[in-house]
Amino acid sequence: MAFVDYYKILGIDKTASEKDIKNAYRKLARKYHPDLNPNDSEANKKFQELNEANEVLTDPEKRKKYDQYGENWQHAEAYEQARQQQQQSRSYSGYSGGGQDGGFNFESFGGDGGDFSDFFQSMFGSAGGAGRQQVRYRGQDYNAELQLSLQDAATTHKQTLTVNGKNIRITIPAGVENGQTIKIAGHGGAGANGGPIGDLYITFLVADDPRYKRNGNDLLATVKVDLYTAMLGGEITADTLTGQVKVKVKPETQNGTKVKLKGKGFPIYKKENEAGDLYITYEVQLPTNLSPRQKELFEELAKS
Repeated sequence: MAFVDYYKILGIDKTASEKDIKNAYRKLARKYHPDLNPNDSEANKKFQELNEANEVLTDPEKRKKYDQYGENWQHAEAYEQARQQQQQSRSYSGYSGGGQDGGFNFESFGGDGGDFSDFFQSMFGSAGGAGRQQVRYRGQDYNAELQLSLQDAATTHKQTLTVNGKNIRITIPAGVENGQTIKIAGHGGAGANGGPIGDLYITFLVADDPRYKRNGNDLLATVKVDLYTAMLGGEITADTLTGQVKVKVKPETQNGTKVKLKGKGFPIYKKENEAGDLYITYEVQLPTNLSPRQKELFEELAKS
């Protein structure tokens, strides 16, 4: 597999700080995000490469292994174990080099120019080595982000993601939280030597909605009420995630009065037909551009 230079993908050097990495990722992720490039396969591929590079370089342990072992960083532990065994014994039992010296000099792979690829192939999977141990390695986990509107997050629906050049169609349950991560098993990187496939982790980013403020499974909203309805009572129309509803207004309703609409809030995750509540706050609107007669009526009302 061709070596992937994560630093080059993010446009940074190896001395970059964690803040530098995050800033570079955010800038490029916005540029290549699938929502902004819906029909651009190259942009989608670039976006997945950015996610992979960010996931590795922002993790101190993974970054350390990547810097030391390059493309073989995921097998670093196996290399360290083998090297420790070599230090204990110059001869690694069960291996024959086919030459005059059957021992395996692991230290020769420890320098900056060491060929780790040859090392791992010789140790754990060379095609012709009869009797050699075949160590299976689990594939790399992938991480992706999916942006949703509040309305989308409130509705069970399907979406297609492009991950590592492959299209994956998933069902998103209603009620997902902002920042929530779910696992799609078996959709990560391929394993080595017949090892299991990695998993895909998707993090949902739910955008703010100008109509509602979310508080868990409850929603908060402000509804305008004219002065006459607030004083005399009546009925208004309020928006909900599932459509408009009629709400009765009691006479002499004060500005800032709160009313609960039970079950009209945000769907509860993986609980069908269950939802939080919608709390609306009345904002009483004072009339403007009064006619002379209306002003007289208000004056009479003030004197009474």
